[in-house]
Amino acid sequence: MKKVYLETYGCQMNVSDSERVATALGRDGFEVTADAAGADVVLINTCSVREKAEQKLYTQVGRIRHSEGPKPIVGVLGCVAQLEGETLLKKIPGVDFVVGTRAVGRVGSILNRTLDGESEIVDLGEREDEYDWTVADTHRHSPYVAFLPIIEGCNKFCTYCIVPFSRGRERSLPASDIIRHTLELKRRGVKEIHLIGQNVNSYRPETESGLEGFAGKSAFSRLLRAVAATGIERIKFTTSFPRDFHEDIVEAIETHENLCNWVHLPVQSGSNRVLKLMKRGHTIDRYIKQIDRMRASSRDIAITTDIIVGFPGETEADFRDTVELVKYCGFDSAYIFKYSPRPGTPAFEMDDTVSAAEKTLRFLELENTHKASQHKCLERYNEKVLKVLAEGISTRTENGISGHSTCHKVVNFVGDKAVLGSIVNVKITKVKANSMFGEVV
Repeated sequence: MKKVYLETYGCQMNVSDSERVATALGRDGFEVTADAAGADVVLINTCSVREKAEQKLYTQVGRIRHSEGPKPIVGVLGCVAQLEGETLLKKIPGVDFVVGTRAVGRVGSILNRTLDGESEIVDLGEREDEYDWTVADTHRHSPYVAFLPIIEGCNKFCTYCIVPFSRGRERSLPASDIIRHTLELKRRGVKEIHLIGQNVNSYRPETESGLEGFAGKSAFSRLLRAVAATGIERIKFTTSFPRDFHEDIVEAIETHENLCNWVHLPVQSGSNRVLKLMKRGHTIDRYIKQIDRMRASSRDIAITTDIIVGFPGETEADFRDTVELVKYCGFDSAYIFKYSPRPGTPAFEMDDTVSAAEKTLRFLELENTHKASQHKCLERYNEKVLKVLAEGISTRTENGISGHSTCHKVVNFVGDKAVLGSIVNVKITKVKANSMFGEVV
């Protein structure tokens, strides 16, 4: 039995893809191992969103190529594979095959062909109609939490983003399949599911099968209500897109307690001029109205975001608008990035007018601004009781357990291993930017 080591970079969609690849390889007679040194095959599932993530691939393949002992077969999967295709075989000596984002269901057969002596296989084709979206319990990243794709690809074509080219056009999975998978996960003991996609609220299935009888102005809000009706304990979703984020999504969260009180809504810039250059399709006025609606909700909704600083053409005035937006919104968390040019995107052809030094200064200022407002925002949790899914052993607390709250905060508390997999009430006693500490009540 050949041993396969699978390394994953990037987003939840990549993690989900890797879980299904591992499941399929197990069915095909391979042993998936956590020991890279002893593996006969190394599969690297790649990310192309940022240059640094792509560089990891080159570093890892080089390390394997120069290691002592027998050299494993190396396969590259994911977004870099989709974008680069056969050129990867020329760029990186030591890569044996390349599999695109929608061809991952054929990794087992491609691996067998490689073992039989075939070389330099490249498969960038479409996903097969009978593709199996299920994940074996042994290959899920958590026994209690499951990622459930509802839509793949993207039609937005933001000028900085490579995803529409690496993941293809939007394709929504049938609602009836999503509900069936949810019920099966619930039966197998999963407590929390994450409905995932590049833009989940762009969800538009070909038919309404499975959504009949559920209220909501958008197919996504009806899907949320349908999944909530399964009775699974917790439901989260990511990532949302401001252009398609409608009030009926907030109304669904308010109606169903098992729809968790957390929304990740990337704004990317606080300047309307920059948003237009990015082709985001939303305005700051509309974004603020969405924030205000969530802040006024009967649920205490945690709001997180993504922001890019130093986009081509961003002026000091544009950056000031972003700083003011961050102050106003008081995000629970903000993932701030310096603009990273990606070949093949429209922004790559724009004049990169912001120097590297200025990008760093803007990044640091915005990060400090966010931390100041975040501290005030997170203090609302102090002395509050949160429902926490106990997911694993805490490395931050002696005899501790760690898990996530419904508002997607990492919470550490003292507890026995027997509580793992349970949802417990934890009173928060200490609040930090990336995690909280509390005691069971």
